Amino acid sequence: MMNKKRFYFGAAFILVLGVFVGLVLSSRLNITSPLPAKSQISSKSIDILTQLSEAQSEVAAVATPSVVNISTTRVIKSRDEAPFDLFDDPFFRRFFGDQFPHPNAPKEHKEQSLGSGVIVSGDGYIVTNNHVIEKAQEIKVLLLNKKDYKAKVIGADPKTDIAVIKIDAKDLPALPWGDSDKLKVGETVFAIGNPFGLNQTVTMGVISAVGRANVGIADYEDFIQTDAAINPGNSGGALVNARGELIGINTAILSRTGGYQGIGFAVPSSMARQVMDSLVKYKKVVRGWLGVSIQEVTSDLAEEFGVKDLKGALVSGVMKGSPAEKAGIKQGDLILQYDGRVVEDTGHLRNMVSQTPIGSKIKVKVFRQKKEIELDVVIAELPKKIAEASTGEPDSGAAPNEEESTALAGLVVRQLTPDLAQRYGYDEAERGVVVIKVEAGSRVADSGVKPGDIILQINQKNVATMEEYKKMASKIKGKERILLLLRRKGQDLFVTVRPE
Repeated sequence: MMNKKRFYFGAAFILVLGVFVGLVLSSRLNITSPLPAKSQISSKSIDILTQLSEAQSEVAAVATPSVVNISTTRVIKSRDEAPFDLFDDPFFRRFFGDQFPHPNAPKEHKEQSLGSGVIVSGDGYIVTNNHVIEKAQEIKVLLLNKKDYKAKVIGADPKTDIAVIKIDAKDLPALPWGDSDKLKVGETVFAIGNPFGLNQTVTMGVISAVGRANVGIADYEDFIQTDAAINPGNSGGALVNARGELIGINTAILSRTGGYQGIGFAVPSSMARQVMDSLVKYKKVVRGWLGVSIQEVTSDLAEEFGVKDLKGALVSGVMKGSPAEKAGIKQGDLILQYDGRVVEDTGHLRNMVSQTPIGSKIKVKVFRQKKEIELDVVIAELPKKIAEASTGEPDSGAAPNEEESTALAGLVVRQLTPDLAQRYGYDEAERGVVVIKVEAGSRVADSGVKPGDIILQINQKNVATMEEYKKMASKIKGKERILLLLRRKGQDLFVTVRPE
């Protein structure tokens, strides 16, 4: 009996040991069960992602044929530097004439570049960037179907970096215009172009921001910022929304390497379309004109003028005979609304005015002396730009009749004379008190006052002479914030000098 128990016990032990050894060996030898593993992705998720993928492919398929490859050629003339001027020597040329080629003679070579464009009408009009076709002697357009055409320039606008070209073709796949004014941050967009010559490349991202200005790319800026990959060659390509509509023209990237780093900019379709229509109709861009100098509202300026937030555009000057003057807009007004739309900042106002049809009667809401006033202004055409007068180097030495104010410590001023007006680039008839020196590190220097500035007002009181300047400065206490109205290179602007 005892032997049987030992036998069964031993058999059970051997069986358990065998199972254990088998598991160890199977794990080390990567022996798996032939039974299929259950998918970790739910059918619902697969369906959603599949539908999303199909939707993205559909947008790309619809929009891609409207984006073209633009190649340009221009002839560059250059000179090689010669170590001596023997060939220019009269004695040499007297005996040998012109039979020897001059080593400094202009040499020509062709320079080619690539970019993108967007077909916006079936009869061949294409929108692209000005920098894509600028100075080109020959422009070729390659379509998705491999057909190529020579293009002619209809017009270009460097101020927005938009250009319009045309090819002789019909029934082209035009991309419909979208409304860029309704874009929202986070909205899905597609960038289509020809980066590095790779035709009809599609990248996807979102709208990172709208209304980007002061980027330094163009004079008129209202950029759409996106993280959709944009690389060299994408310039002039399409930024498309989920409806397959053109909402922007890809223009530039912000990069330290020259390649994509997640920040790209596109000219909004509203601006691009207005520029295109004007170029096609008038062969130039006709822009609206209000006739004011404006500046951003800082925290100090907002407190000085009694406004609650930093939106709007502060009027620092009104031009004589301008629509603004005729409508009653005054220096010191804060423009809050334009044509019923809130003015976010100076760039926003400038773009809205420039895109207003000439002769339009617009309601402008301003904040003046703690009251809101509504004025009617008739927009005129922007006159030809007057060249800015260059200023001379500021004189840091002392001169007669200078005054250094204790209230405006670090600021040296002098009565403006014809000689000083000429030095700083002003008209000889200009009158006032001019800044001669600003001490580095002083509070006036920190506020932005510069040599050559004319002080027009102190705390909204006119200053025309040294006597008036001294009188106003003597009333200012050391801990009082000062509001100055300055004239700089023909433009008026407000600055605040913080108390000590």
